[in-house]
Amino acid sequence: MKKDFYELLGISKNASPEEIKKAYRKKAIEFHPDKNPGDAAAEENFKLCAEAYEVLSDPNKKAKYDQYGHQAFDGAGGYGGGHMNMDDIFSQFGDIFGSAFGGGGFSGFGGNSGGQRRVKGSNLRIKVKLTLEEVANGVEKKVKVKRKIQAPGVRYKTCSTCNGQGQVLRVTNTILGRMQTATTCNVCGGSGQTIESKPANADAFGMIMEDETVSIKIPAGVTDGMQLKVSSKGNDAPGNGIPGDLIVAIEELEHEFLKREGENLHYDLYISYPEAALGVSKDIEAINGKVRIKLEEGIQSGKILRLKGKGIPSLNSYGKGDLLVHVNVWTPKNLSKEQRLFFEKSLTDTNFIPNPEKTDKSFFEKVKDMFS
Repeated sequence: MKKDFYELLGISKNASPEEIKKAYRKKAIEFHPDKNPGDAAAEENFKLCAEAYEVLSDPNKKAKYDQYGHQAFDGAGGYGGGHMNMDDIFSQFGDIFGSAFGGGGFSGFGGNSGGQRRVKGSNLRIKVKLTLEEVANGVEKKVKVKRKIQAPGVRYKTCSTCNGQGQVLRVTNTILGRMQTATTCNVCGGSGQTIESKPANADAFGMIMEDETVSIKIPAGVTDGMQLKVSSKGNDAPGNGIPGDLIVAIEELEHEFLKREGENLHYDLYISYPEAALGVSKDIEAINGKVRIKLEEGIQSGKILRLKGKGIPSLNSYGKGDLLVHVNVWTPKNLSKEQRLFFEKSLTDTNFIPNPEKTDKSFFEKVKDMFS
């Protein structure tokens, strides 16, 4: 089981962005590969801390993590940190701790100077539609994605403008004196490489479009609008860059009979007057097939029956929601002469006069119970 991200960085859930950054820098320096050469455990901790920082430093990801835990992201390849290679980490976060190691980062990547920048390809976004059954049980989807890849046979050379550094230094005169700034090279886009030769069907960056079938594991309990990430399945980057990610937006399709409310499901059951008076057994729709329930005689319209554990699994726990069956007694709109006569006689029958017991809950009490 993955360690809690806040525990990994040694911070509280109320930590400010600066406190999160400071805590990550401290841990990154502690487990940095340059300080722990050949130490596999330190390298793994280094990756896990990067994963924690990637999530907690992003307000949207942090909110999802606080609500759903690790499972908010794990279903489609994780956040990135634990699945990143070292180039990924230093490309994204090298500026946070690079100066602690002479500005050179690690193995020539990611520092503030001294190494070319690893450009990341652009992300791709798709929408995946799920039935309520797929949401409840989890599912593996295979989708066809059109993504950019490096063309076979393309060759790159060191950028002559930045000499492979990915950055160019500019000196400007200000009222405070001469100031030197580093900016991304506008010729190679920061990759440190330009195209030497490419196939005729490749674009200006040496890329071609390709259809790829991607497998996406979606955990049970996802919600409509949630986004999952499949690492490295976005567009490739030119040269020695790293691929972008595939962002998967979840769209939940409506069920014919069941309505979802968080982890609970609602089902409207309509019964006749005779069934309500005499009692009846009914088959109702549940998420994984029909379930038979028994209604006692004299059941009242508005009664809510709770079927424990027949709802949607929770993303961040092992529990499940419930299936709430709403009993509705159907009033006939057209009566025969004999039926009308029966009900007219019943108007004066004391047995038909409403006489709710004190244990019978009002509508508002039932609603309150549903959300408690």
